[in-house]
Amino acid sequence: MLQMIHFLYFDPGLGAMIIQAIVAAVAGVVLFSKNLMYKIKTFLGLSKPQDEVFDDIDIEDSDIDNASHSDRK
Repeated sequence: MLQMIHFLYFDPGLGAMIIQAIVAAVAGVVLFSKNLMYKIKTFLGLSKPQDEVFDDIDIEDSDIDNASHSDRK
């Protein structure tokens, strides 16, 4: 029987593409699992839900009107 030997050629572009795919897959798994674990911990009551960042900022309508009138001067 005749045996054929096949050699694969990986150029630098293909190697970079493989590394990029691996890094992207790892980052995706880490971010997905972090979000999933946060939801599970919140559901079980192990961590408190985070407040919205913009809830701490108090802006009244009069402040907005005063700012817009002072810009026109």
